[in-house]
Amino acid sequence: MKFTHMLFGCAAALSFSPAFAADISIVHAGRLLAVPGGAVTSEQSVIIREGRIAAVMPGYVDAQSAGAVANDKVTIHDLRNMFVLPGLIDGHVHITSENNPKGRLQRVEMSDADYAIAGAGFALVTLNAGFTTVRDVGARSRDAIFALRDGIARGDVIGPRIYASGSTISVTGGHGDGTQGYRDDIAEILHSSGTCDGVGACRKAVREQVRRGADHIKLTATAGVLSNTAAGLEQQFFEDELTAIMDATHAMGRRATAHAHGVNGINAALRAGVDTIEHGTYLDKESIRLFKRNNAYLVPTILAGVTVAEWADDPNSFLLPPQRAKAKEVGPKMIEMARRAYDGGVKIAFGTDSGVSKHGENAREFKLLVDAGMTPMQAITAATVNGADNLGKSDLLGTIEPGKYGDLVAVDGDPLNDITELEQVDFVMKEGVAYKAP
Repeated sequence: MKFTHMLFGCAAALSFSPAFAADISIVHAGRLLAVPGGAVTSEQSVIIREGRIAAVMPGYVDAQSAGAVANDKVTIHDLRNMFVLPGLIDGHVHITSENNPKGRLQRVEMSDADYAIAGAGFALVTLNAGFTTVRDVGARSRDAIFALRDGIARGDVIGPRIYASGSTISVTGGHGDGTQGYRDDIAEILHSSGTCDGVGACRKAVREQVRRGADHIKLTATAGVLSNTAAGLEQQFFEDELTAIMDATHAMGRRATAHAHGVNGINAALRAGVDTIEHGTYLDKESIRLFKRNNAYLVPTILAGVTVAEWADDPNSFLLPPQRAKAKEVGPKMIEMARRAYDGGVKIAFGTDSGVSKHGENAREFKLLVDAGMTPMQAITAATVNGADNLGKSDLLGTIEPGKYGDLVAVDGDPLNDITELEQVDFVMKEGVAYKAP
């Protein structure tokens, strides 16, 4: 067999590489959290064959014990001094862009190809931060996100696995429209296929995203912080439009997630049958009841709130006046909102809104979740088990168990004692391929 031994980043290849050889990775884990929420075990071996987990075995097994045969290519990763856990899932990113002072100008300067290239860079830093799967919930360009998603899946580009929504479903002039403040002729060019008004148009907008290849549907149930309009933060779709969006989404076999800050918009979206709420700033007791009744998830994006609050306090930041006013209002409320939701028993999935905050700093959200009352184990579960469930991909992601993707990360310290250990991930593997090693 071809045998490669990875010892802290150094590889030595022996023998040959015949045709039809299987790729097998063996990870020797000093401490292993295979199923977040469960027990941590010691001295374990994770066997990954052709990108999928084949077995988790006690002890540090060799190639023969792992079931390798003569033609197999075997790589052993020595992580005996490390803490190993499943690859992390960020359920709220905008991977093809990152807010900056030139953002509004870039909307009319950058092509879809430019956004795809920028996204490739952001994807790489996101993977290196330990996030092997992300859910993109709205891209500024028309086709870049799908090109990037598919390029990563083919192996043309290195990055996390992407589940993408395409264009955000939004009312004309609402958060997600994105044309506010531009000249009319420019606004027409920037017009999104997700913009809709009325029941029929909203159904069509959902179906159009599915036609384009959307994995899920994102809508803006309320106004937002960074849209350039003084429209408050409350509900923007009418109830019949929300119902039409949910019905069309579920009829097309997709899940719906709603950006929502104001309580009326949160509750209206939940009553209409949304699967997930993003942000949830002003949720109340009725919201918590509806979350639990519907078995819906909250993705709090506390890091986004912290980020925009920092911008609002900086007199030299690039925020426009309507954005600054809303950022001052919303930003400081996010941790307390997450605390209310957690105390109320709402299911929480990890998400950062990276693209507002910097890509690659996603793991800062862990400490914020802990500050909101979660234990480190619960915060990790939000980014693994819950993250997979929120995507509807629990059969593939979220734990280190046979049949699932071989996605693993590792750190030197113990994140259950200090959650900030996850801000400096030392080892990243996706589908059995190590992209980062000590």
